[in-house]
Order: sequence, then C-alpha cells, then structure tokens
Amino acid sequence: MSSPAAKRPPKKFHPEPFAYHQEVEVDITALTNLGIGLGRIDGWVVFVPYTLPGERVLARIYRNDKRHSQTDLVKVLTPSPDRITPRCPLFGECGGCQYQHFHYEKQLEWKQRQVAELLEHMTEMRVAVEPVMASPQTYGYRSKITPHFQKPNRDGVIDAIGFLQVGRRRDLVEVDNCPIAMDAINVRLPEEKAAIRARATSYKKGATLLLRASAGDPAVLTNNKDICEEIVGNIRFRFPAGDFFQNNPYILEAFTTDVRTQAAAGGARFLVDAYCGSGLFALTAAHAFESVMGIEISESSIHWARQNAEDNKITNVRFLAGKSEALFPDCHYPGHETAMIVDPPRRGCDAVFLEQLFAFGPERVVYVSCNPATQMRDLNAFAEHGYRLARLQPFDLFPQTRHLECVATLTK
Repeated sequence: MSSPAAKRPPKKFHPEPFAYHQEVEVDITALTNLGIGLGRIDGWVVFVPYTLPGERVLARIYRNDKRHSQTDLVKVLTPSPDRITPRCPLFGECGGCQYQHFHYEKQLEWKQRQVAELLEHMTEMRVAVEPVMASPQTYGYRSKITPHFQKPNRDGVIDAIGFLQVGRRRDLVEVDNCPIAMDAINVRLPEEKAAIRARATSYKKGATLLLRASAGDPAVLTNNKDICEEIVGNIRFRFPAGDFFQNNPYILEAFTTDVRTQAAAGGARFLVDAYCGSGLFALTAAHAFESVMGIEISESSIHWARQNAEDNKITNVRFLAGKSEALFPDCHYPGHETAMIVDPPRRGCDAVFLEQLFAFGPERVVYVSCNPATQMRDLNAFAEHGYRLARLQPFDLFPQTRHLECVATLTK
C-alpha cells in the first residue's frame, strides 16, 4: 500500500481502514451485479470499477463503508486475458456501459454466473441457469436513446448534452456518438444537439431528447407522439415513440419465441399477459392458444395493443386497461387450463397482484424480468404457494452493459 494522498477528505469521510485517496493494490476476484470488480485486502472488501476477475490493479480510496471500501481505478497492473479495448472513447466516464472492456463471450458467462448466485443466495429454489442467449448484434443494437441536458448556464449556453457521468447524479458527459445505438440514431444526434443549442434561451429547465429508429420510417423519430414501428417475426407493432418497447430488435424474435414456447409447453388452452404493454408477448404468442387476455395500466399502450391485434388480423386476443390485479375479476379462464406471462417493471410484482394470481392458480407462469434481484424475491412467494421453478433462461438484450432480461418458467 502506498502512503495516503494529501488531498483533504470530505467532512463525513471515515478514515478506517484506509486514508482518503490512499492508493492500494488489490487482486480482483469477482464482479458484482453492478458490473464492479471486487477484491479483498486482508479480508476487507474493496470495490474497483472497470476491472475484471484475475486482474491486479492500483486503486484510489474515496469512501470507507461499514464492511467495504469504494475506490476509483488508477491503473491495471496485471490485465486479464479477457480485457479488450473499449470502442467508445467515453467508456469509464459515461455511465451507460459497464462491460465494453470485457470480451463478449465472457460477459455472457459472468451474467449467467450472477443470475445463478442470486438464485442461490436469495431463494430456496434450485435449477441450473441456462447459458445466456447472446444478442446477434453486440454494438449498434439500440433503437432508442434519451440524452439529457441541463438548463442554460448564466451565459445562456447549454453545456453537455448526453448521459450521466459515472458516479454522479446530475453531471453529464457530452456524447457525440453512442456505439451501442443504431447508426441512423448517431447520424441524427449531432443535428438534434445543434438545434437545441440554437434555441437555448427557450429552455427554462433541463430536458431529455428522444431519438428512436423505426422499422417503418427511414427517419429517426424525435417526438414522443410520433408513431414508431417494429417488426417481430411476422408481426408488425405500432406504438408512440415515447412509449416503452424493448429496444434491441435483433434479439426480439428469439426472446418472444422462447416466452411463447415456455407458456405453451404445458398444453394450457388460455393465456393471460399481465403488464402487456402494446401487446408484444400476447400477440406473438396468440397462435399457440385458444384465447388470450392482456392487461396494462397505460391506456395509450392498450389502445395500440388493440390496434396491433387488428392490423395483424389476430382475433383471439382481448386487452383491458387497468392495474395488473384488475384482470382477475374479468378473467373467466379456468386457472388449471391457463398459462400466464408476467413482465413487471424493475421493482417486481405488486403484492396484491401476486395474492390474486395465487388465488387464480394458473398452471404455468412465465415470469420475465429486467431485474433478476426483484425476480428472485418474487420467486420465493411462488415457492410458498406450490410453484416449482422449472427453468431459468437469461437473454442479453443489453450487450456491453450489466443489464439483462431473465425468463423464469414456473409450474404448479
């Protein structure tokens, strides 16, 4: 360990076990679910961002917590053979990506391992986690980005237009090109930024840009109300550009096919799609069931789900607007002949919804989640109500980042 730096520490800095800005050498042994390297010094946990397992690094302490220390990476002393050169010059400064320095096949292996560790540590359920389904495209895959900017400074100038800096709540980094975004978006981005700066005095507060590529329009959409198109398999979806829709179209056919296959595998006649959005899972699965019912709290999404069913001539689907738990009084399917797809927001399922789901008793549930931690929490409730975890399949919808989608199949 080197001697502590002379820089004055923040008022609330705790000086044990390391001094403020003390530089330490540490061997990285694992990655956290946030994509941060983890090592130990005399048993004390030290977190170092942008490092990989197997590396020895020099890190600078900036906070000591009760059980660990937080650091900034100073230098990689012994690099991992899995380390590669990031494509983006802003990697490490922009908070959008965590894994551009990590060989893609190894990203997938660590994501699989992290799901397995969450399953082991957060639940009593035991199943081998399937290898992560890779994205066919690992750069240039995002069909939507939302750069931000703050209000003009005292000189009436808008400063950075881009994404949050690593570890900051408000500070932004200027982004001229995002390598994980589609080419059409990167072509349009400088034009949109120039237009914002040209009318800087009209902004009294900060705002967020929208740039969304549409399968039905060669131009990039920038208005939340513009109607976007996406094609998944042989189904064409339309929805407002500002609404939620998965933004890696290259993997969507494989993703929805897997969800449909898992939902239909038990031979259920009926399907319920909770949190159905504009109909992605309900419509791509409809041909495998006699009748399908979807519910979504957004009335706009339900309007487009109905429109998408009509446009694609899918007649065995009914959509309701309302909270997810509101579907049960209107659902007359017998639970033992029904499969359910559940795709909640990051916070997971609402307790009232789960209570009613268990009372309804679908024979098969396919739980799709963008947050495996809250998914594992909810799996405990399923276990308590007689469900078995039959399969756990991660999908890499977000290459170069720590994020993923995870499909859990539960049988009663």
